[in-house]
Amino acid sequence: MQTRVDIVLSPAQAADAAAVRMAAAQAAGLPLDAVTAVRQHRRSIDARGRSVRVRIVADVYAGEQEPARPSAVQRLRSANPARRVIIVGAGPAGYFAALRLLEHGATPIVLDRGKDVRARRRDLRAIQQFGIVDEHSNYCFGEGGAGTYSDGKLYTRSHKRGSIENVLQLLVDHGATDDILVDSHPHIGSNKLWLVVQRIRETILAHGGEVRFDAWVTDLLIHHDRVRGVVVHGTEELLADAVVLATGHSARDVMRMCVRQGVAIESKPFALGVRIEHPQPLIDSIQYHTSVRDPHLPASSYKLVCQANGKGVFSFCMCPGGIIVPASTSPGELVVNGMSMSRRDSPYANSGTVVTVDESDWASYAKHGPLAAMEYQGAVEVAAFNSVADASQRAPAQRLTDYVAGRVSASLPGTSYIPKLASVDLRSVLPAPVDRRLRQAIGEFGRMMRGYLTEEAVVVATESRTSSPVRIPRDRDTYEHLGIAGLYPCGEGAGYAGGIVSAALDGQNVASAIAVANGWT
Repeated sequence: MQTRVDIVLSPAQAADAAAVRMAAAQAAGLPLDAVTAVRQHRRSIDARGRSVRVRIVADVYAGEQEPARPSAVQRLRSANPARRVIIVGAGPAGYFAALRLLEHGATPIVLDRGKDVRARRRDLRAIQQFGIVDEHSNYCFGEGGAGTYSDGKLYTRSHKRGSIENVLQLLVDHGATDDILVDSHPHIGSNKLWLVVQRIRETILAHGGEVRFDAWVTDLLIHHDRVRGVVVHGTEELLADAVVLATGHSARDVMRMCVRQGVAIESKPFALGVRIEHPQPLIDSIQYHTSVRDPHLPASSYKLVCQANGKGVFSFCMCPGGIIVPASTSPGELVVNGMSMSRRDSPYANSGTVVTVDESDWASYAKHGPLAAMEYQGAVEVAAFNSVADASQRAPAQRLTDYVAGRVSASLPGTSYIPKLASVDLRSVLPAPVDRRLRQAIGEFGRMMRGYLTEEAVVVATESRTSSPVRIPRDRDTYEHLGIAGLYPCGEGAGYAGGIVSAALDGQNVASAIAVANGWT
């Protein structure tokens, strides 16, 4: 017999398996010795009251054993070399497309301009410690994509796009903890996700797929409005039945290549702003209503949103117990992002705080046609870089209170940002409409969340890679490009996803569509 129950426990009780089992048995109306297993189905923290509680939905088994979770890897088949699909990009969209193609017996050929996930770490150290930006291997480019070394958050609202459970189970099959199947806001952590990504690659190779690094796709092979393959490094031609563009949100050269080759592309709204960092104990005290966080509770997070002069301003990619990292993909630009390790034990909390921007913002860049939004985005990043005189990855910053007041900070608080900060008036960096809306919204956030608006917090520019500033149009049913047969725009870079899980789901859907189109089902 299986019974689903809802229980509410203190953080200490929720961390104690025996206490969870007892509470679940009581909720199911069963004596403790009759319970054979308790499996948590969903777990969330409720901090709305003065006393923080943990809410658990659990399945209670009596008279039967808990069923094993089926492995999603068991669905994979050996690759048929006669069925070839080139996937440009080894991020979540690309790798999950490859796994789904293997379910159909096709051969995925994954090409990534960057390095494998282990070798990539050396280039991250180079940008952190020395300000050296490798244009092919950085926080955005390389195996695993932008999400691998920027937190590994798995929360998504993309419930209608496919099976989130299947995506999470595949991650568990490759080494992620079972907790991601239960937690309401699952998270792996950058110190663990890279190993999961490496194991996914090993699975692809073991089933006959191919993965190539340092493989920079410079052209598409298009004949009579059908893509036939790609060109790598300007010389090597590779042919396939279909090509998936899963390049991520920062591959500007790919977008320019599309325009050059007549592949339809268009600007789309995105979000632009800053990253705001607070001391984590301050956020904990605000959210958990206590001066000292319960040791059984994770570092707390927040989510804020409001309207400012007719446009949305919102917190984005909040990293409790995290650090700010340099996410530039070319020399001469300054981009920041946030990440956390699995334990989220940094003394700082950071979050993107961004404003929705649209064609009214990039109107002066109209001469760039479909790439107007992308060029506008890039100009802001260059302005941020140029605002700091030493041409490094030092980031322009202000104390939060100084930013709202419009004054340059005489000093800056401590920060997790390793390349260090420089005191700069951010009005010289951010476009005026974005700056005005940010300052208005931060004042509103301070009223929503008492203690948020503090001189202990620092504003760091720029948070500009929230999503792709372009979209590559495709058919909503077949996922095929509108104009070039056999070409499948996919994931964040194509404008159809916004995070690890939604990109993975899009990759799966695109792969399934390719299988249907080629009769591989």
